[in-house]
Amino acid sequence: MKWQNSALAAVLLAVGLAAAPQIGIAAETLKLGLSLPLSGNGSTWGLGMKWAAEAAAKQINSGGGIKADGKIYTLEVLAYDNKYNTADGTKVAQTLFSRDNVDFVVGVMGTGPTQALQAIAERRDKLIFTTAWGRNVKGPEHPLTFTQAHTSSESMPELFGYIKKEHPNAKTVALINPNDATGKAVEADARAFWSKIGMNVVMSDFFERDTTAFQSVATKIVQAKPDIVDASSGPPDIAGQIFKELRTQGWKGIQVIAAGGSAATLTKTAGEAADGTYMGLVVDFASPAATETQRRLNGEAEKVLGEPLNPVHVSTWDATMALKAGIEKANSLDPKKVADALRTVVFESSYGPAAFGGAETYGIAEQILVPVTVAAVRNGKIVELARVKPKELEERLKVKQ
Repeated sequence: MKWQNSALAAVLLAVGLAAAPQIGIAAETLKLGLSLPLSGNGSTWGLGMKWAAEAAAKQINSGGGIKADGKIYTLEVLAYDNKYNTADGTKVAQTLFSRDNVDFVVGVMGTGPTQALQAIAERRDKLIFTTAWGRNVKGPEHPLTFTQAHTSSESMPELFGYIKKEHPNAKTVALINPNDATGKAVEADARAFWSKIGMNVVMSDFFERDTTAFQSVATKIVQAKPDIVDASSGPPDIAGQIFKELRTQGWKGIQVIAAGGSAATLTKTAGEAADGTYMGLVVDFASPAATETQRRLNGEAEKVLGEPLNPVHVSTWDATMALKAGIEKANSLDPKKVADALRTVVFESSYGPAAFGGAETYGIAEQILVPVTVAAVRNGKIVELARVKPKELEERLKVKQ
């Protein structure tokens, strides 16, 4: 009987230890930072990214947190408005690192804000995730920076190639972008990728992000007589205004937003002029092709955001899940060890198994590998036209098996 009591006690002790996170053993807190446009142009992206990061943190916390080096960590998300410009991005970076002392950054939007935050993060050996399309924030000289969503090198070849195949008689394209670090970086890539498939860029123009009237911009485009207008880096609300004005002035060509993001926001501002627009960075997360996780998140987010989730939004969910996998594989919070782990780990993203790669393109594995989609607006709704899984990801998954 004494032996049985001792055995029972041992079993209860083991169960108690396993359940420790749920029954009161103190967990330490990891602070996750976000630098996002939460007001003005681009806020449709930033607010969704904030929501998705908080949703990921909530799920991880309720599931027992992150375990590393014999400790348990729960997550706290701190988000600030970078207003999609470098000056406010610098203020946000200083707040996150100097005042809040965040441990990791799971989302930065905008090339300028990313460069501002990256400069401080690298001096402090902090690991960050960004959606920035600018190539100058990536590469071996930035080993602690990871890209959490597709950028131009992943999205544009598939999107532009599809459009050229569907419209073989199209020969000319006009580019329109915001006049900032993001817009200039995206314009250079768009020009190169369009030219690579034989398209002639007949004009390229830039606008200030606080612009509210686009008659003069549209007039320049109409005068150039392009077959295609690519509002490359959006945002979709501004692109919608431009497309609407183009229709008013009689232009009826092919419309593209390479960094589309939100068909719902585009439709709100463009109305019927949105119909037919080709978009990158858009997925129908309510469709049967979406994962169970994406359909669940989409339903929850739509109640809060008033619009469906898109790949930009969900990128902070994926970054947070990747961070958890990286920390647990490294069994450490050391940013360099976590970065090394992220380059090799296969983690469960909203899309299913995912990884980081892109060394052939960027010189270092730091680009998320998830399916690339081509979509278009049809009767106010997004329709997925093509979905391509990166070959590198397929090879990584084979090795894992």
